[in-house]
Amino acid sequence: GRVEPAGPAVVFLTVPDDAVPFVAASLAALGVRVPAKVAFVHVSGALKLGVLAPLARRHAVGSFHPLRSFPEPGPSEAFRGIVIGVDANSESLRRLLNRLARDLGATPKRVDDAQRAVYHAAAVFASNYIVALLAEAARLLEQAGWTERVAIQGLVPLAEGAVANVRKRGPVAALTGPIRRGDAATVKRHMSALAEVEPRASRSKQGRQSDLYRMLGEVALEIAQEAGLKPAAAEQTRRALTRKVAATRRRSRQ
Repeated sequence: GRVEPAGPAVVFLTVPDDAVPFVAASLAALGVRVPAKVAFVHVSGALKLGVLAPLARRHAVGSFHPLRSFPEPGPSEAFRGIVIGVDANSESLRRLLNRLARDLGATPKRVDDAQRAVYHAAAVFASNYIVALLAEAARLLEQAGWTERVAIQGLVPLAEGAVANVRKRGPVAALTGPIRRGDAATVKRHMSALAEVEPRASRSKQGRQSDLYRMLGEVALEIAQEAGLKPAAAEQTRRALTRKVAATRRRSRQ
């Protein structure tokens, strides 16, 4: 049937992703006991609007996903300056959600079902995987004798400065370090050092840090070339990242 325009009542389904289908079906089962003008909105970054299909037969439905991590509840100021992914099956609800985002000090950006998976994967790269990389960096320093507390104390400001530079200048201009400079000798030293510490790791983790260094190094090398790294230096750095890895590991195991 026809979806009625959303009124002032919006119910946000702030439950785990796996629970959204059950909650939507349970609410839809209430039928006419819930006024048709009530809209239902999930806050998942990964789920499409189709997960609310049982409700969409009588209600406007939408999504409202803040591009910010919330490991614990925070004040409304936490939304200020961020982007919120918005979608809805009715124009009136979409306008209402856009207005709500702006009232919170955020910028609404439409993310429809076709964009949803890539959008959420990008969010994982920018949030969850930064945490994972900092965990790997901290483990390396712990292997060098640092405590986790001191490692985090040293690494987090470094990461925050890099993020601030990306915000200010964009990723190409913000990239620094040996790969940006085409310092292949330093990259070789890093790969050798990783090969030496990795045999002391658990079997499931052996080789992981050098693999991460190599894969991310290749991404950084692409950015460095875009920033103006000369072809000869780029090729030397690429060889340091790739062909030397296997030989270095073999030597470390002998």
